[in-house]
Amino acid sequence: MKKFNTSPISGMQELLPNLQMEFNRLKNGIHEAFQAHGFQDIETPTIERTEVLLAKAGGDTEKQIYKVVKTAETASDADQALRFDHTVPLARYVVEHMNDLAFPFKVSQIGRNFRGERAQKGRFREFYQCDVDVIGWQSLPIAYDAEVIRTLMDALQVLPIDKFTVRVSNRKLLSGLLEATNLNQQATEIFEIVDHAEKVPAEVTAGVLTELGIGEERVQQILDFIKIHGERAEVIPQLRAMQLDNATFQAGIDELDTVLGLLETRAGERMQVVADMLIVRGLDYYTGTVFETIAPEYREIGSICSGGRYENLAQHYTDQALPGVGGSIGLTRLFYILRERGLIAESETKPVDICVIPISANEYTTAEYAAAHLRREAARVDIVMTDKKLGDKIKYASKVAKYMIIVGEDEAKSGKFTIKNLETGETKEISF
Repeated sequence: MKKFNTSPISGMQELLPNLQMEFNRLKNGIHEAFQAHGFQDIETPTIERTEVLLAKAGGDTEKQIYKVVKTAETASDADQALRFDHTVPLARYVVEHMNDLAFPFKVSQIGRNFRGERAQKGRFREFYQCDVDVIGWQSLPIAYDAEVIRTLMDALQVLPIDKFTVRVSNRKLLSGLLEATNLNQQATEIFEIVDHAEKVPAEVTAGVLTELGIGEERVQQILDFIKIHGERAEVIPQLRAMQLDNATFQAGIDELDTVLGLLETRAGERMQVVADMLIVRGLDYYTGTVFETIAPEYREIGSICSGGRYENLAQHYTDQALPGVGGSIGLTRLFYILRERGLIAESETKPVDICVIPISANEYTTAEYAAAHLRREAARVDIVMTDKKLGDKIKYASKVAKYMIIVGEDEAKSGKFTIKNLETGETKEISF
């Protein structure tokens, strides 16, 4: 018999049941927070047309997507690939169903995405993302930027982390600064440099900016700008004091001020909200508000959730203006890192509430009756139908359930049962 490699493919998460319970608990807690804020669930197909996925993306993304191999049956279809995030398929979804949706459309998506990245610790090729987005029709008030961030802040409460810092900025600020200093032509390079500035020494950032040939004064102006960091009362006056006569920059200040003001009521001991000009987000579909959330005590985790405002994401699919704002929690990577740091252990909760153990096949019908009654009361019930000895059946029950009920000839006749707590040994008589 040929022996197969049964380990999962590199970059794929596979958990034992008690760890899967913990993963599901976090996923369900995030979902409950999304629902509490009025977000509606959808699921877009895992497979999309490649041209749809790459309409806005390109470069490294094109190299990372998983293409779907054609068969004779699908040979006439367009090129297809697995989705690499939820945002691009969402744009297609909204265009396709816009006549049937209520706007602003508040939507949540929790599901698997796929990227053909080089597998390494904490980086996965198949991974769960938990997204919330709000899509507007023609326009979308800036208050929804704060609503998305508030929702994600509530969702993070389920994580075993004591403190979070939400770092908020607005891409219009750096864009306006570059417009005012005639650096529009180098905007793409400068945004990329700023996006990576936190990961390298300050002198490296200064060096690569200098290599652009933009002049020492402008380099220093950018370096001073990205150092701006702090609470709303401190940062907004600093930005206004720059006195840049640029409409984009001034719009960025006003929008950032509004978002921070709306988030102040959500800040507290566990959640801190700050403005941070280092946050620009690398994806070029963001056009305004951008944010990232970190855990100060576990900075090595990196960004726990992130997102921002996008005005033009659907422009490749429709002439209608469908501005949006959204954010995402990368749950698979986050779960892996939390486990590595010892913040998540296997669930101690048993997967089954009650094991019903018929002594022989003669009691199967009674066992089914008892299990059906218990399930109507929302209990998770397993019937042990192996032909092993009673002691082995009880041993199995002790591993998977908190309680057990043994069904023998007497119980089948009387309809009276004894339920036993397998942890404490306590018993109680019940009847159905």
